[in-house]
Parts: sequence; structure tokens; C-alpha cells
Amino acid sequence: MHHPIASPGLPFTDTVHAWVPHGHFVMEGTPGGPLAGLHFAAKDVFDVAGHPTGAGNPAWLASHPAPTRHSALVQQVLGAGATLCGKVVTDELAYSIHGHNLHYGMPVNSAAPDRIPGGSSSGSVAAVAARLVDFSLGTDTGGSTRVPASYCGVWGLRTTHGLVPREGLVPLHPSFDTATWFAHDPATFEQVTRALLPATDFKPTRALLLQDAADQADAEVAALLPSALQALRPLVGNGVTTTVAAQGVTLEDWRRHYVAWGAHEAWQAHGNWITQNTPGFEDAIASRWQAAAQVSDDMAQAARTEGLLARARVRAIVGADNVLVLPSAASVAPLRSAAGPEIDAVRVRTLRICCIAGLAGLPQVSLPLLTASGLPAGVSLIGPAGSDVALVRLAIELWRALHPQVAPR
Repeated sequence: MHHPIASPGLPFTDTVHAWVPHGHFVMEGTPGGPLAGLHFAAKDVFDVAGHPTGAGNPAWLASHPAPTRHSALVQQVLGAGATLCGKVVTDELAYSIHGHNLHYGMPVNSAAPDRIPGGSSSGSVAAVAARLVDFSLGTDTGGSTRVPASYCGVWGLRTTHGLVPREGLVPLHPSFDTATWFAHDPATFEQVTRALLPATDFKPTRALLLQDAADQADAEVAALLPSALQALRPLVGNGVTTTVAAQGVTLEDWRRHYVAWGAHEAWQAHGNWITQNTPGFEDAIASRWQAAAQVSDDMAQAARTEGLLARARVRAIVGADNVLVLPSAASVAPLRSAAGPEIDAVRVRTLRICCIAGLAGLPQVSLPLLTASGLPAGVSLIGPAGSDVALVRLAIELWRALHPQVAPR
């Protein structure tokens, strides 16, 4: 059983074990900005000047000097007036969507304490779900914001690839890495998004429910999609069901392309460091790095060629005025006690869903809903590149349509 531990250097007690030991500090934002008065935490893959970046692994922490400048996004958020309340746990080198860390532990999912928080932005989501901070910075490569947002009942945005600068961020798969954020209420989520991203005039005229993505999800999660599509129709004018993968191609094919393309990039980024150090990765992550080392240049090029075809396909379906509707993850959060094979089976189905926006480089918002049994699960919207601000606004309108009893803030 977790017991709250005193958190010197933080203005609160870390009741959910989200903060890393070297992440207990406070840094005030610029007075008077659009995010003044808000408090945030940063995933421990973002550089913060004067504080070491651990990337979820003690060997990384020990072998990298403390940065002398903030990452681009941390600098922007501080400049917008928010106060940084330290750094939080990530899965090792962000190479997981589970939320377990062998070295720092698994943060608590306040929305379902017997279930995992999801990763790799596990500390970021746990801090927000526990309302210890107003919002948090995470990353999303293969699902590391959309999945934990879904598991913990909070709002999460995977930003358009390349829209938010990634300087000062530990990479994983540069072709897919995005800097992201979570918030626990829609007003804060929209406030942060508007402060950090350019406005857009995206006005969708049709919602498309992706049936092949829905088919990857458990029944209790998939059951949330038809009512979401129904509630979207008055907001966008029309809604239909379709499939995203082309004839003769499956989401499993797309997942394989994403995995091989990304793994090759990951090994290019970190292979030398892993070979020269003894990172002591947990088994599941160690096996991922072993597989990454085996992806040849030719295999990666073939995967990239197919992945770019998938990208073109998804972008063509989205067009300029469609919004896609799909589950954020394949299941509710697995139990903390779940065994490896069970976790792996869910992970594969979730990656088939998450690789759609990943390969396409498109923004995806996960909005928090509850299954019939009362567990958190996310429904997601994908829009055109750069439509992030309008997509968040639409997701909030959809959420309010599904929760008419909740007064707007």
C-alpha cells in the first residue's frame, strides 16, 4: 500500500508517487501571462535548466549533465505565466504505454487506484488526475498521452507532429515524437491549448467513426462511440461510419510499419548509449531495445515507405473538413496485478488504434468518458494538421453535449 510521503521542495505532498526524487522543486512563471496562477509538472524527458533530466532511468540520469537551458516547451509555458512544480515519472526512455517504472515505481491512478495509470507519461497523468497540479506536460510517440488520459479520466492532446518544438526533449522516434499536455477539466485544457498553439479556423462538416479502429477495442469501450457520433452530428452537420485502412491493408499492417520505422529511429538515437552503458531496463523495455537493434536499414526503409502510404491515406480521409472518431485505447486501464501476456495483448490492439494519428502526424484529442461500469475510457477526435485548437474546442463541445447536467465553467 502506498503511503503519502513528505515532498520537500514541492508545495504539496506527492500522494500518488508521481514525482521523481530529483524533481522536487518549484520554478515561478513570468508574472501576468495567459497561464498565470496555474501550476504544472513536466515529464522527466523535458530539460529544465539546472535540474537533471532522468528519462526514467538512473543510468541516464548519472551519465548526462544537468542542462543549462530549458526545453522549448517548458520555456514557453513558463513565459506564459504558469509555475513549474517539478518533474514527474516516465517509463524508461518513454518506450512503453504501461506506466510501470522498475526504478521509480508506478504512480497511482486516482480515478481507478487498483489499475495502472498508463505510460509513458505516467507521472504527468497521475499528477493531473490527483489534482496536485492544474496541467502537466507529457509526450506522445505511440500513444503516451492518449492512452494514460483514457485510463485516468483526464483530457489529453497529442499535438500535430512538428507543431510544438522538440528542442530540449529526449527523443524516442523523431518521426512520431510530439510534446503534449494533460488537464483535469475542460476549461483549463482549452486555456493551456490556446496559450501554447496558433489559432485555427477549422470547421468540420462531417464526423467519421472509424469502424476498424472501434473493432480493436473491448465492447465496453467501443460502446461509447455511437453516442459520441450521435452527439457530434448537430455540431458538425453529419456523421457516418467508415474504415480508415485501405482495401487489403489492416491496422495490424500499419502497426508493424510504425513499430519497425520507429524502432530503427530509436536505435539510431540511443543505441550507442545503451551499448556503452548498462541501463538496467525492465524486461519489457529491454526486449523492445533488443528488437530495435535488429531492425536493418532496409527493413526500416520498407516500413517507412509503407508508413508514408498510410499517412497519405489518413490525411486524404481527413481532408480539410472531416473529423475522425475513434477509441483512445483498446481497453480500460488494466489492473495493476495484470500479467505480462495480458498487458501485451492489450498493447498490440491499442497500438493499432494509436498508429493512425501517429503515422499521419495529425492531432488527436482524448476526452474523458465513463464506461457503463463506471471506469474511465477515452473517446478521441482526429483532425487535419494544425487544427489542434479548434479540435480541442470541438471535443469540449462534444463532452458538454454528452454531459448536459454539467454547468460550463
